[in-house]
Amino acid sequence: MSDNIVRPARRDDFFPDTPLHVVLVEPEIPPNTGNVARMCYATGSQLHLIEPLGFEITNSRLRRAGLDYWEHINVQVHSKLEDVVGPIVPLERCHFFSTRATKPFWDIPIQAGDALIFGKESIGLGPERVATYNDNLYHIPLKPDTVRSINLSNSVAIALFDSYRRLAGIS
Repeated sequence: MSDNIVRPARRDDFFPDTPLHVVLVEPEIPPNTGNVARMCYATGSQLHLIEPLGFEITNSRLRRAGLDYWEHINVQVHSKLEDVVGPIVPLERCHFFSTRATKPFWDIPIQAGDALIFGKESIGLGPERVATYNDNLYHIPLKPDTVRSINLSNSVAIALFDSYRRLAGIS
């Protein structure tokens, strides 16, 4: 998309040839998923949605959040998380986000092609997945005695852009 305006923020040198994968496990809120889809398009990242979804993929609120970019967004829908973890991205390159994690997200040994995996808005990844993927579990720090968690699309933005910053070698 070109509007003939010089925009220094548009740059290829920040993004590796092999993009990151963003995985939303059972997302429930259409605007969150739409915002994440727009971020994935802006960064060249691959978006994966794990069913069941809390909305129809054609939902107008989902499409509105993606704005006029929706037809460019490559969204893959999977029936279960294990369709991504292993077959598409090896487990050791999958990084799960949870407020129950003990390691901060800046400790992720990020590599191009890795997957950033986020749980649904109401319960996150859930206790079973937290236990299963505990070795690959990371958190975004929150000040004590404040919120339970932060918005899903904000969490994805923090993790995604910091991951690309680190991949670009910017400290």
